[in-house]
Amino acid sequence: MDELSQVGPRLRAARQARGWTLDDLAVRASVSASTLSRLESGKRQATLELLVPLTRQLGIRVDDLLPPADRDPRVRRPEIRRDGLVMVPLAPESSSMRAYGITYPVLSDVPELRVHDGHEWLYVLSGRLRLLLGDQDLVLEPGEAAEFDTRVPHALMAAGPAPARVLSIFNEEGERIHTWGARREGQRATRVTPP
Repeated sequence: MDELSQVGPRLRAARQARGWTLDDLAVRASVSASTLSRLESGKRQATLELLVPLTRQLGIRVDDLLPPADRDPRVRRPEIRRDGLVMVPLAPESSSMRAYGITYPVLSDVPELRVHDGHEWLYVLSGRLRLLLGDQDLVLEPGEAAEFDTRVPHALMAAGPAPARVLSIFNEEGERIHTWGARREGQRATRVTPP
């Protein structure tokens, strides 16, 4: 029942974050302002009949009004292997953040430059990373970072005798191209939707 006592204050916070008055939200959700006031103050029991139109107008989920359940924070997703590249997911599949630990192999040939929707941020952990980006040919050392629009032709590979280990963060479009077609020991990897 303690979880339900948080619905009203969380509802009020969501309304106030949008700069709406009680009347603003009540009119949008077709409920009376007095009902909304009692709901926010905990004097009225929350029902789905009341919460669904309110949360739709606020652009949130009913679950957002409840405290998060204790969950195991560990990420247990299979690594993705493709063309010598090893990608280790660092965030749950449900996360809005797309983070990976990526090991780029040493290649004898320069990979084909790719262009796709998205954005990428990366940080070199070890080794040296060669970033071909448009007309630029850059080598990043450990501790260096880069950020770029993936609509610019680009390719990444290790620059040197050892693989390069990188922490990469993508927006959703950028993640799709990197994980598309990936395989893990013959199995389809997670999030393999082609762009």
